[in-house]
Amino acid sequence: MDVVETRVPGAFVFTPRQIRDERGSFFEAFRHDLVEEVTGRPFRPEQINYSISARNTLRGIHSVTVPPGQAKYVACLRGAVRDIVVDLRVGSPAFGTHQVSSLDAGSGRCVYVPEGVGHGFLALTDDTCVSYVVSTRYVPGTQVDIDPLDPCLALPWGLREPPLMSEKDAKAPGVRAALAAGLLAHWHDVR
Repeated sequence: MDVVETRVPGAFVFTPRQIRDERGSFFEAFRHDLVEEVTGRPFRPEQINYSISARNTLRGIHSVTVPPGQAKYVACLRGAVRDIVVDLRVGSPAFGTHQVSSLDAGSGRCVYVPEGVGHGFLALTDDTCVSYVVSTRYVPGTQVDIDPLDPCLALPWGLREPPLMSEKDAKAPGVRAALAAGLLAHWHDVR
C-alpha cells in the first residue's frame, strides 16, 4: 500500500496497489499491523459500520468524546464520496485544519481518522456505500457532532445545491460552540 500523511497530524490516506487482470482486480483493503506501524498507535477493530447514501447526502462532521475515543478506517465500497477530516483536537498545532480526499470503490483508497479528529463526507453518487472500521464500540451519549457547514471551518464540500442532511447534523453546533461546551478532545489526551 501507498500511505500518505495528510495535513491533519495522524490522519493518513491508504491507497492499495491493485493486481489487475482480465477478471478484474484484487487488493488488500486493510491490515491492522500496517495501520499500527504507520500511525504508531494500536488499532484493533471493535465494530464495523456501513452507511448507504443518496447522491448529495452530507454526513458529518462526527467524532467521539475522549474517553472512550474512536479511531476510524473509512472506505467507499460503492459509489464515490468527497471525504473530509478536520482537526478538532484542542491544543493541536493544526486545530481547524482539514484534508479532502476522494474515495471511490474502484480505487480502494481509505482514510485513517485518529481519535479526536472530525470526519464527514458528501456522497457524489446514488447508492453510495461507506464502511467504517472503528476502534471502539458505539457508546450512547459520546457522539460529537459539528455543523459541517460551519463558516468558521469553511469546509470545501463543493456543493451545487443544498445537501441532504439528518436533522441531527443540520442542528449540530459550530466548532466554537462545541469548544465552549467542552465537547472536543484535547491534543495531549489523544497523542
